[in-house]
Amino acid sequence: MSGGVSGMWNCQRCRARPGRPNNTPMETTRMQHVHRITRLSALALGITGALALGQAHASGFQLKENSVKSMGSAFAGAGVRTDDASVVVNNPATMTQFSGTTVQADVTVIDLNYKAGDLEGYDVLGRPLTGGDGGQAGDVTPVPAFSVVHKFDNGTAIGAMISAPFGLKTEYDRDWVGRYYAATSDVKIVDLTLSGAVDITDHFSVGIGAIFSHADVTLSKAVDFGTILMGQGVPLPFAQPQAADGFAKVQGDDTSFGWLIGANLRPTDKLAIGLSYRSEIDYELTGSVDWTVPGNVRATFDAVGAAALFQDGGVNAKLTTPSIMALDVRYQATDALSIGASYTETDWSSLREVRINFDGPDADSVEDFNWGDTRFWSVGVDYKLNEAWTLRAGYAYDETPTTFATRTPRLPDEDRRWYSLGATWTLSDALEVNFAYTYIDPDTPKIGLITPPQEGGHRLFGDFKGDAHLFGVSGQYRF
Repeated sequence: MSGGVSGMWNCQRCRARPGRPNNTPMETTRMQHVHRITRLSALALGITGALALGQAHASGFQLKENSVKSMGSAFAGAGVRTDDASVVVNNPATMTQFSGTTVQADVTVIDLNYKAGDLEGYDVLGRPLTGGDGGQAGDVTPVPAFSVVHKFDNGTAIGAMISAPFGLKTEYDRDWVGRYYAATSDVKIVDLTLSGAVDITDHFSVGIGAIFSHADVTLSKAVDFGTILMGQGVPLPFAQPQAADGFAKVQGDDTSFGWLIGANLRPTDKLAIGLSYRSEIDYELTGSVDWTVPGNVRATFDAVGAAALFQDGGVNAKLTTPSIMALDVRYQATDALSIGASYTETDWSSLREVRINFDGPDADSVEDFNWGDTRFWSVGVDYKLNEAWTLRAGYAYDETPTTFATRTPRLPDEDRRWYSLGATWTLSDALEVNFAYTYIDPDTPKIGLITPPQEGGHRLFGDFKGDAHLFGVSGQYRF
């Protein structure tokens, strides 16, 4: 696999001809054009940052929505709930506190309202970037989950769960003012988790799980070929900023593996304390890049000996999802009232860089990340109103891993507050239905991007506006 300058020199079109001690001036000039354009090919793509996406309803690109019942109390104490099968992934040690078999199906619908606010953009010549505000970038997206727990009579338990721990989808208009930074971002990560747990004593249990994870990423953005050609001194009318826009789309996927562990301590009959840890997962995404290059631009590349650049082909990239440590506490204050709290740390600092490697001579595209670790904390209550209904509510505060210096239109992430309500309708001893609603209110994310002239010279300033409404329903059956 070739990339960067070495890949360009290995291209047959760019080698000096055998038997000649030196290249002719014309060949030298042509190779200099190819050299410069090759270096710019990765900069024109510039979509590596989309592998680390953010949106209004989640820190980074993390999804917490694996349980409607727990969402109703802002996931406070979710890892030590003995009535929620999502502990398969939230803390497998808690499975020993179940009885018989529990089957649970959840679906949460995320209604993401998200669009650019007051944005100003400029090209390398200082002229305003054309285009609108991008429209409504958010969407209505369902996030399903399915879990099952079986408790044996000997103090052991097993469980399985299908869930989506990370993901996002946003889409701007293709001709918007920020088109050179982002168009479509679609990330899907789906896990199959198999867990087991055992009671060590009557008051302490441990659990472990294996995670089989599949990641699928699709990213796109506009490419300012006019600026690229202007940088090479091409004397043509379209060799100027915003005069020859193209498009780039990258898709890649991979299956990988991780693990999780958990512990559950019950010092009294009323108090439960849980600690769990989910590992990082490394993906080797492989897929393809699809370039849309205007005909006059393609002809110009051909003329300077750069025909091999910006051709459709294969790509690969490494992506690491962060480790997550969670501490959960739950206290049964009265027969009717229980109080929960959670504290979670997500190790986003593990995402140091994202590098896209091209099968052809295009240079690698690299983007550095200086994300910080984030903290999520929540408090919530459950109140058993009567034999049929249980009500719950919760509040959470969720930090962003980004800063002003690392925020892009693909990542207009900010700290946010969760306001949650929920209820359980108990139809019988075996069957219940859960409902939940959460409103997520983020701070206003601001961006200030200044791209160096050798990388396109675009500038984009402004803010984004957004919030999210989460609606959930689930059913649970025990036998």
